[in-house]
Amino acid sequence: MSSPLLEVRNLTVDYRDRHGRVVAVDDISFTLDRGEILGVVGESGAGKSLTGMAILGLLDRPMALAGGEILLSGRRIDNLPETEMRRIRGREVGAIFQDPLTSLNPLYTVGRQLTETILTHLDLTPEQARRRAVELLQEVGIPAAAERIDSYPHEFSGGMRQRVVIALALACGPKLIIADEPTTALDVSIQAQIIDLILRLCEEHGTAVMLITHDMGVIAEAARRVAVLYAGRIAEIGDSEQVLHAPRHPYTQGLMASIPILGRTGARLQQIDGAMPRLQAIPPGCAFHPRCPRRFTPCDSLRPDLSGDGETRSACHLNATAGEELSHG
Repeated sequence: MSSPLLEVRNLTVDYRDRHGRVVAVDDISFTLDRGEILGVVGESGAGKSLTGMAILGLLDRPMALAGGEILLSGRRIDNLPETEMRRIRGREVGAIFQDPLTSLNPLYTVGRQLTETILTHLDLTPEQARRRAVELLQEVGIPAAAERIDSYPHEFSGGMRQRVVIALALACGPKLIIADEPTTALDVSIQAQIIDLILRLCEEHGTAVMLITHDMGVIAEAARRVAVLYAGRIAEIGDSEQVLHAPRHPYTQGLMASIPILGRTGARLQQIDGAMPRLQAIPPGCAFHPRCPRRFTPCDSLRPDLSGDGETRSACHLNATAGEELSHG
């Protein structure tokens, strides 16, 4: 078997406040194969975006990489100098963020931003770079690309700006794209178009995508595998079909039970009681245990490891005691 494109090993991100050390991403590990889409899902504050920023080398202070390793094509990249990491960003790893206006400079035309990115990473002349920029805009569905290339970001709609950002992410043929909530700020109909575009480009270019979202519908449509994060830890990871339709972790079960199903009437949606703990007050043991309807004796004191048969694993003591008689509290 070929080695994975991306390996994240025991990644830990923390920061310090007046009370001491706070762990925001806590010892998570996963892999991503070439051409694969991995969905990363969870509530706000679960650590999804921080994981993506750590891979990109874009953690803002006071956040810092406190442990673990990040390997791209077998090469460790988390300990590289910023000058080397800057060459990797754009050339080998692209990024699509939630708000396209944060990714685009309002003072420059989209053509200038595309050509500057291309010229930074590829050995092309300015004329060749401009032609490639037009081709990219055409590929992502910008109409009249040869004319619109000299437009400014504010002259595009939100959906079209996001297409420009996708063109920027693809400009230098990266192996991996980190897509952080790429559809959240868009209308539902535009969301579907953007997801379809990402799927098509991933298939045509063989690019791997780490798709960060809080939307299970997006995961179901786009991702082959999914990692469910809770309080900075992986609660469940595996085949998206199994995780979404036969979840093992009570948190994932609660997420799925809270989603309305088209055509089902009369039944009340379930909810997960309580809220995700603050990073400064994550409880011992399983971080989900104060909200879990199936908690029992070890949950409040012993942190569960990821375990399970086959591709899907979950961090739950129920896995270790499957088939036994349990006394639930």
